[in-house]
Amino acid sequence: MQVTYHIPNISCHHCIHTIKSELTELEGVAAVEGDVSTKRVTITFDAPADENRLKALLAEINYPVAD
Repeated sequence: MQVTYHIPNISCHHCIHTIKSELTELEGVAAVEGDVSTKRVTITFDAPADENRLKALLAEINYPVAD
């Protein structure tokens, strides 16, 4: 499964690096790609990862998903 989230707190490549580092630690996350200019992150994942856990982790590291 693949999802793309808009994350307004992204301001630089360090932000993308932090998000990638944290998300790839979750079991089931296969890939994370980010774009600073659009403030979007695309995550490719399979079970046991799920969208609720992805969003919760992003919020925990101060990169909440915009609704």
